[in-house]
Amino acid sequence: MSNQTLEDKKIVVIGGTTGLGLSAAQTFVNHGAKVIVVGRNTDSAAIAKKLLGKNAEVLAADAANAETAVKAIDYCIKEWGGFDGLYHVAGGSGRKFGDGPLHELTLDGWNKTMELNLTSMMLSNQAAIKKFLQLGNGGSILNMGSVLGYSPSPEYFTTHAYAAAKSAIIGFSKSIASYYAKNNIRVNVIAPGLVETPMAQRAAGDEKIQAYIQTKQPLDGGRIGDAADLDGLAVYFMSGLSKFTTGQVIAVDGGWSVSEGQF
Repeated sequence: MSNQTLEDKKIVVIGGTTGLGLSAAQTFVNHGAKVIVVGRNTDSAAIAKKLLGKNAEVLAADAANAETAVKAIDYCIKEWGGFDGLYHVAGGSGRKFGDGPLHELTLDGWNKTMELNLTSMMLSNQAAIKKFLQLGNGGSILNMGSVLGYSPSPEYFTTHAYAAAKSAIIGFSKSIASYYAKNNIRVNVIAPGLVETPMAQRAAGDEKIQAYIQTKQPLDGGRIGDAADLDGLAVYFMSGLSKFTTGQVIAVDGGWSVSEGQF
């Protein structure tokens, strides 16, 4: 893949100061893009800015705020002179708020999980769509799903609100991909398996889950994913390589969705 794949592309990454988003932002910059990164934590934002260098700007803001993506996209146009793509990574587990098996799920857990994963994505996608329509040049949106949105794993991964939110991301993305294809706006979803991120620390530190993952994600020796495993596909969707691809859900899951996993 040429280093020029994303040359002159201007991309906004929502949820890009840690984990999957930060890895993608670094890769976008390395492939020639100019990037605006948004993250909720001010300390993480400062660290990300140092890592990303002169071709990236970092904003500290909450993705669930209705103005966050609007301001980030406007800033992208002001700073870099255009807006070509949105990668929405922001989200997370609602376990600490009360997400879990349905018979234990709290209403607060449900609402917070939906806000974190679904509402934040709707807001960023809406801001991107409005700007793409205004600019009239088309563009690309990539949303972060999860294999748990369609491939449950009930022994160790039982956050039912999270699964519902990630499933809804698929339906939402396909629906808007269909509607805005005539405007040359592409909308796709990447669905990772278990990946080493700040959100995955519970699973990453559990020996039983790690043993399970060896057969549930059997590719490359059987392992938890690295953030960088998703970056090639993110580059594809943010670049002209995917100019004829929309409404798709692609798993980067080490074989999760086609493997049984042994307890």
